[in-house]
Amino acid sequence: MKSAQSNKTIVAPTSWDDIPCGAYYRQALEQDLKAWWPKLFGFHLLKVGALSADLDTDDCAISHQVNVGLEGEGLHVIADPYQLPFANKSVDACLLAHTLSYTVDPHRLLREVDRVLIDDGWLVISTFNPVSMLGLGKICPILFRRQPYRSRMYTQMRLLDLLEVVNFEVLHRAHLQMLPWRRRQVGRPLSTHFLAMGCLSLIVARKRTFPLRLTPLKNKASTRGLRWPVNAIAHSCR
Repeated sequence: MKSAQSNKTIVAPTSWDDIPCGAYYRQALEQDLKAWWPKLFGFHLLKVGALSADLDTDDCAISHQVNVGLEGEGLHVIADPYQLPFANKSVDACLLAHTLSYTVDPHRLLREVDRVLIDDGWLVISTFNPVSMLGLGKICPILFRRQPYRSRMYTQMRLLDLLEVVNFEVLHRAHLQMLPWRRRQVGRPLSTHFLAMGCLSLIVARKRTFPLRLTPLKNKASTRGLRWPVNAIAHSCR
């Protein structure tokens, strides 16, 4: 698999208001996650990054919520997301709202999240979708240096590959916000029939401690043991 590490400097916004149409993106994420927050149980919810801290998670069944990041309002812990100051397997759920979009090494970040998550812990990820009207701005030289076009955009297949490396099982995935400049309205033709071209990608996954793809082991000792009687019989028949 191709490395996702980047050498470019990526400046992360400190709130959704720093992104054009950011209020619509935030509303779309909050609306789609309302059905999932009551399903998350545990003691600690970790919200990594300023955009994660800016999301409304009051409907989450986990009452103790900690916002961690390097810069932004509403942070409880100032720390590097690559080196989270928490013990191994001490967090029940983790929210990465566009955190991967503004990190140079997503593999390292996911490994750190995997370290602090308990077994069967929850992981919620959102990013910008390059296969969308928003993604078209990536090829425009004028918009390339503006938000959110300066962020890293991942297809859902790329996100699935990243999660498979750290052994996460995907339970839910969706595309949201077909038109960046319009408030999300459920039931509109564009939002219903062109979901794959939504500007946002959302994934809900759980950490698994057993391999998702079981590979049968070959017992060489038993195979050699079966060959000996066959050779002996063939030799005795000569």
